[in-house]
Amino acid sequence: MKFSFLKNLAALFVVSGALVLTGCKTTRSAANHSFTFDPPVKAPKNPAAVQVKLSTGAQRLYVVEGDEVLLATPATVGKASSPTPHGKFTIYSKQAERRRISQPGAGYPMTYWMEFKPAYGMHWGFVKPYPNTMGCVRLPLKSAKKVFELIRVGTPLHVATSHKWDETHGKSLPKLDDGPLPNPPESYLMSPQVFADARQGKMWNY
Repeated sequence: MKFSFLKNLAALFVVSGALVLTGCKTTRSAANHSFTFDPPVKAPKNPAAVQVKLSTGAQRLYVVEGDEVLLATPATVGKASSPTPHGKFTIYSKQAERRRISQPGAGYPMTYWMEFKPAYGMHWGFVKPYPNTMGCVRLPLKSAKKVFELIRVGTPLHVATSHKWDETHGKSLPKLDDGPLPNPPESYLMSPQVFADARQGKMWNY
């Protein structure tokens, strides 16, 4: 599985930001963190017509129905050495309460998992304002929950360098950085409470 926040798991709970924020050097206020972001959402007229568009250049994800944007959110995509694959895919697996099985990082929550290629998926994860993953797509928690509810198995996903909404909806989105946040305790991340809180759109004491 290709998840950058698992690469240095040994330092996960003792180094600030090590989980997915390794190497982060920022003085920005924690008020810019992803847990403050709650995107507006429109109900689709025809759920079968819903599609997902991911812009890796702008790090923006759009759930659309035709030309109408139902939801727009910042995202974190794969870094240059492990890019998020481009192309046209289908969401073929959804799991709201998923945990990593393999090592390193067995048991780590990957909440609202939406898989589009073996070892690649969209899911909740700490958000960075630059490409920072091993190929997966990390979303703010409330965004991941709403995207998960909007799409279904079989929903098309188009991953490209850019999409036409980057200059409109994309530009209006905030710049999010979870770097300043303290790491949740390991006991919390490994407990059922992390999923119970996610259903309420929250995590730990953020």
